Amino acid sequence: MIPTIGILIGVILGFIFDINVPERFSPYMSVAILACLDSVFGAIRANMSKNFKVDIFISGFFGNALLAAGLAYLGDKLGIPIYIAAVIVFGGRIFDNFAIIRRLILERIKSK
Repeated sequence: MIPTIGILIGVILGFIFDINVPERFSPYMSVAILACLDSVFGAIRANMSKNFKVDIFISGFFGNALLAAGLAYLGDKLGIPIYIAAVIVFGGRIFDNFAIIRRLILERIKSK
């Protein structure tokens, strides 16, 4: 429930405030947002599995975002597109979590 409320608040704030990210920061922001989405989908999955813990969600949310942005920055300084690794890993985890969420929803529907 908490992740869903957070998403709704974030979407509403995104529509209210017009925030423009400079183009030079877009690679860092994109992988950071992808990492945050991974944490949100993981939190939804954990909540549906009845083992959601706020401290794990918060630390993962900010930790993943900082790590992903840091990797993108390091790769940029080295001239190596390291951010692609973050995109692949977080993208795969998002799809895995979504598949589990979908199965949990279908199981709940079938059991009713």
